[in-house]
Amino acid sequence: MAQRPGRVTLGYLCVLAVSFAAAMTAGWTPLARGIDGSAYDWMFQLQPPQPWEPGSIILAIDEATLTQTGGTRHLRRELAKGMKRLISVRPKAVAIDVILTDEADPAEDTALETAFRGTPNLVLPSDLIPSPSRWEDPLPRFRKYAAAVGHVHADPDPICRTLVLYKVAGHDRRWALSLEAFRLSVLGPESALIVESPKALQIGSTTIPVSRADAALQIRYLQPLPGGASRIPAVSLTQLNQDASLAERFRGKAVFVGETALSQARDRLMTPYQQTMTGVEIHAQAYETMAHGQFFQPASNLTVAGFCLAITIAAGFVFFYFTGWPAYLLGAVLLAVAHAAPHIAFSRNVIFPYLAPVLAAWLSVVGAAAWMYFVVRRQLYQSESDKARYQQAIHFVTHEMRSPLTAIQGSSEMMGRYNLNDEKRKQMAQMINSESKRLARMIQTFLDIERLTDGQSEIRAEPFELQQVIEACLQRAQPLAERKQIELRVEELDTFPLVGDRELMEYAVYNLLTNAIKYSPPETIVTIRALGHGQTLRLSIVDNGIGMDDKELRNIFKKFYRTKKAETSGEVGTGIGLSIVEQIVQHHGGRMEVTSTPGKGSCFTMVLPRGTVTQPAPVPKLVSN
Repeated sequence: MAQRPGRVTLGYLCVLAVSFAAAMTAGWTPLARGIDGSAYDWMFQLQPPQPWEPGSIILAIDEATLTQTGGTRHLRRELAKGMKRLISVRPKAVAIDVILTDEADPAEDTALETAFRGTPNLVLPSDLIPSPSRWEDPLPRFRKYAAAVGHVHADPDPICRTLVLYKVAGHDRRWALSLEAFRLSVLGPESALIVESPKALQIGSTTIPVSRADAALQIRYLQPLPGGASRIPAVSLTQLNQDASLAERFRGKAVFVGETALSQARDRLMTPYQQTMTGVEIHAQAYETMAHGQFFQPASNLTVAGFCLAITIAAGFVFFYFTGWPAYLLGAVLLAVAHAAPHIAFSRNVIFPYLAPVLAAWLSVVGAAAWMYFVVRRQLYQSESDKARYQQAIHFVTHEMRSPLTAIQGSSEMMGRYNLNDEKRKQMAQMINSESKRLARMIQTFLDIERLTDGQSEIRAEPFELQQVIEACLQRAQPLAERKQIELRVEELDTFPLVGDRELMEYAVYNLLTNAIKYSPPETIVTIRALGHGQTLRLSIVDNGIGMDDKELRNIFKKFYRTKKAETSGEVGTGIGLSIVEQIVQHHGGRMEVTSTPGKGSCFTMVLPRGTVTQPAPVPKLVSN
């Protein structure tokens, strides 16, 4: 049969389980998402992607454009001019990030409509109105020339790390503007289908690893140029309209048209590089991420939980099987692994949360180390206590042995050195026999208490009558009482059946009875009472001795403790008999109670249940004090 783990082991496992649970719970909180995001930004800056030649370009409605057109009022006229310039260079796709839901000057709207008619792979914007949830689409006269309509709704995050590839309002779903631009750039308007699966989107040969549940694309931002300029080129709409040669820069590119002016850009957000960027620039960055396959893939919850569990288990093994500096060194290695794991995963294009594994490592390592420290400290304390106890015991027993050994040695020398008569030799022989028995009792009693503590035997479970035990003890103690002219009085004696070890119970009762006789003045009375109450028996032995104070009562059942009355009476004993009595009573499911008043005597009471011993317990062959 497998051995059950002890309380220390169970407590250790509980510490590890709580560490793991706390780390996982904390990893799902808003605070954890903030910490994970900050760690992501730091790793982004530490490990920027290798730069590539952008396949997109921005047609910027900047401050100069707004100044030239007199604000947004006449913007559509200038935009129409720019679109006509782009038609001649055949860009891959043109994505407009300018809301066109309201009618303006009829002449300007007609000019823009004419420009859109000839624009290849045109993507127009659609904004999401949250309350009530609906789409704000471009005017029908513009929309009919669009190859697709993409959403430009920005999530209210302070730092834009992801782009949600689709949004839903009612029963109408819109793909993101940048995704529609990429789709048209790759497949064209004829067969441009997005193949969806639970864990990815397929556009031609490109697989975008986003789940259908959140459809969040981690944007792989190009590292800014020295000075903070974007690597994606931008041409001002005013410059394009003034210089037709600039149109060549748009040939074969995906063109993103939108406002970059600080006075007009409403969707200016922070990037992981700690730089602000407008919505049209963010869409261009998302396009570059898809066009060059620079995808991040978030680690699954199961992977994160498995890693945290592995770290916790490893910490448990380290501090369970190692101690001292090797354990702390391995614990430091685990902490380093937990801190390095998100960085290693990031270098392999995997977004791994930071807080959960680091917290699992710290909690499990610190918890395991602290638990084992206190366990070892407790064991050391117990070891030192046992060492002190054994030293005290050996010193005490050695001191107690001197008297019988001296008597035996002296008597034997006299018998060998002098020619003694028969009566004297007989007297010496009796002294040697008496002292040797006394010495044997000391040794046996000392061994008995250690065996009873260590659990080397089993208590027998057999029925017996308490009355028979008391009568046997009274008969054995009667000669000792007669020598001091002490009366042994039985006032009440209920017939009460017990189940247990009769030999041990006789030892306990006899020890209490002889102690009462030893430490009582001559010509006094020792009273025995045995009263049963339901399923409980109270066996009391009352003497009329000098009694004990509260300090002595607190220490009376400690091993090798000798009371003042022992020193006063001159009685010789090892001071461990009462300790054995208490253990015997406890092994029988009972307890000891003591009341005493200095100068008025003491009352020792065994409180025993009617029943059986439920589990084996240690038992030696016991002798009295």
